[in-house]
This record gives sequence, structure tokens and C-alpha cells, in this order.
Amino acid sequence: MNLPLSRRTLLKSAALGVAALSTSGALRRSRAAERPKFNDAIDAAWQAGLESLKPSSAELDRGLALHAESLVFDCYGFSPRCAIDGEAVAAAAAAGASDNELADMREEMGMIRCVVDPRERAEFEIAWRAAGVTCIFQNAGEEGQSPLRLLKRLGRFTYITDHLRDFVSKAATPDDIEAAKRAGRRCLYFTGNGVPLAAQFESVPEELQYVRLFYQLGIRMMHVTYNRRNLLGDGCAESANGGLSDFGRAAIAEMNRVGIIVDVAHSGWRTSLEAAQASSKPIVASHTACDAVNHHIRAKPTEVIKAIVDGGGLVGICCIADFLGGKGDLQAMLDHIDYVAKRFGTEHVGIGTDIGYTSANAAAENRKAGGSRGPRRTRYEALWPDGALGNPFPGRASLAWTNWPLFTVGLVQRGYKDDEIRQILGLNMLRVARAVQPENAGGKGT
Repeated sequence: MNLPLSRRTLLKSAALGVAALSTSGALRRSRAAERPKFNDAIDAAWQAGLESLKPSSAELDRGLALHAESLVFDCYGFSPRCAIDGEAVAAAAAAGASDNELADMREEMGMIRCVVDPRERAEFEIAWRAAGVTCIFQNAGEEGQSPLRLLKRLGRFTYITDHLRDFVSKAATPDDIEAAKRAGRRCLYFTGNGVPLAAQFESVPEELQYVRLFYQLGIRMMHVTYNRRNLLGDGCAESANGGLSDFGRAAIAEMNRVGIIVDVAHSGWRTSLEAAQASSKPIVASHTACDAVNHHIRAKPTEVIKAIVDGGGLVGICCIADFLGGKGDLQAMLDHIDYVAKRFGTEHVGIGTDIGYTSANAAAENRKAGGSRGPRRTRYEALWPDGALGNPFPGRASLAWTNWPLFTVGLVQRGYKDDEIRQILGLNMLRVARAVQPENAGGKGT
């Protein structure tokens, strides 16, 4: 395939970056100087990360080398987002497309244009290379319980991994993730963001029949709740904090049986605690923070973290500045990692960024698409108390998804041993994935 010059240049630069990060033998103090220029956004975020950490040359060298050799597993995140085709969106709006049609069009383009557009393919690949991530537990669902609603994103990310499998593939088992690392490729492990329900309410087994189907389609983790109350329990933004329902316990038992990880990242504190106690398999709070470090509805109190850890689970620390508090920067994220690691052990903490890279072409394409019709009602799932989101943290840029290598440098600075860092970067999430999968991952008994 003949690539446009701009894409060839970007990919050549990115390839040089991987080679520099993968250099074996004696480390050179000029490693930082060897890092290529990727693009203005990625490079600016990198500088923000360096400013937050202020690493020595030795710390930077060790961290970048360790990151390159490690299996890096984002406990919950998003593969790089594409720019929309602004002219196509504008044309659809002019032809009378509804708001829902336009929103779906934008979402689909943002997810899959890396397959069909060379410029977006270049952006997609360069972000992956800059981040040095092996696998993302990819948000491949949408908040809710409708099977059809949950299928849309799953279909779109399956489309990406079908067409770009030489670069990024779908992982069905933990072995696939390790194989991707050995082959120098990347992969997506799918999470569904909700437990699919039949909505017929004839019997509990019938109501939960789609859990097995979505496992067969590749989903390996599901949220119990998403902010608000559902049939399984209360979300983190419900003031009642009502806990897990009897039906929620049945759903967790079915996820345990089928081989799907229970995720309480968006669940209320009591729901999270009771889910950890009810599950026979390790559970996770895949992208959260520690309430003892910064009080926030999306953070988990020590009692909940202990329950997750006691069951062999994992707490993934996110990159959302509002949840982290402090200066809302890379150092703040490391503070939360420190809290879990020092109190409960390094084997029970990971990084679930809950963010993704957005194509450098996005702003220009959005302008082509034209403006929106104005304010809209808040989505049902987005029940955020005032002040919970949107605070102006100047340190946000240091938490960019492409700064993953600097996350490793920060762990080096904090005094973690190499084996502990490898655990935090990915082996802990891999361990939980292995513990939850069925004995016969091919599906016997599911």
C-alpha cells in the first residue's frame, strides 16, 4: 500500500521511537534526546509530563527501557480516537438527519475512520507507538442494559480489529495478549460497560441469557452499574447508596460462571463492597481513585478496596484529574497508586486510564461539521453532582494517554522495583483475567 508522504514520515518517526525505547545493552544518558518528534499535541503532553516528574537522566533511562520491555495493559481505556469527516456530517445535517443520527454518525467515525482514511490511520498508529501500550481493556459497549445498544460499539471495535489485525488485534484470552507482546503488536480486550438484559422478566436465567452471548462475542468485563441505579444496584452518584440487589447477586454469579470480570468502577460504595463479597472470582474497580487520597464519588473508600483485594482483585487508578485531586497531574495519579500498593500490595493495583488520544485532525474536521443546535438535556447516565467534573486542573496534560512511558518513569522515581512495576503496568490485570476465565476458555460449560 502506497502511503501519503505525511503518513510515511509519521510512521518512520514512530518506528524510530520504538527502536530507541527498545535498545538493549548499556543505556545511554541521551535516551531522552533520542525520542523522536511525534506531533505537536503528543510532544506538548510529553513536556508537561516531564515538567510534572522532573526525572533525572538515570530515572528516565531506566523507566523508558523498562516500559519498552514490559507488557502494558490499560485496565480500562480507549484506543486512539479518529477525527470525523466534517463535510460528510455537515451534508447529513443539511439533508435533515436527526440529532440522534448525527450523534451516531460522529461516534462511528470517531471509532472506525482509522480503517478507511490514511490520515486517520497514521494518527491511530502513531499514538499507539508513542504510548507503548500492549493491550487496552477497550470500552466496547455503551452505558445501559439494552443488548442492541451494547452491540454497536462492540461491532465497531470488532471491525477495527478485523481490518487492522496486523497492527491491532482482538484478544479473546490472556494468552492472546502475551502473544501480541511477543509479536510486537497491540490488541484490544473488550469490556461491555453494562450487563445486557432481555427485559422480559420471565425468570432470572432468561433475563441473564445475553451474558453468555456477549462472552461469546468477546466481552470479558462488565460494569455492575453506571453512576445511576439500575436493577443490579446503586451507582456511585445515587445519594441513597442502596447496595446490591438480589438480582445483582444473580448477575454476578452468572458473570462468574461464564468468565466475565465484575467491574464496580462506577458503582456506589455499598454496591461495590457487596459485589466484592458476593463474587466467587476476583473483581476490579478498573478505573477509579482512592477516597482516602481525594474524596470523590468515583473514588473508592478503604473498606471497598480491602474487600476487592481480599478477593484477589485489582484497583485500577485512572487519569481523570477531577477524581485524583491534588494538582490533578501525573504526581497525583502516582499518589493514588502509592496508597493501594503500600497499604494492600503492588499485586493489587493497576492503571486504567479512562482516557484516549484524539486525532490531531479533530478540531479542523469539527469546524467543517458546523455548530450544534445549543444546550441539550443531560443524558440519563450522566448523573454528576455539581462540581464532580470539569474543574480546571492545569496538570491534566501530564496525564495524556500517550504519556504511558512517563507513568513508568514515575514509578521508577517512587522507588518501585522492576518486578513491581511490571505488575502494576500489566501483569496484575493479566492475572485477574486468567483467574476469571473459564477452565476451558473455548467455552465448555458456558
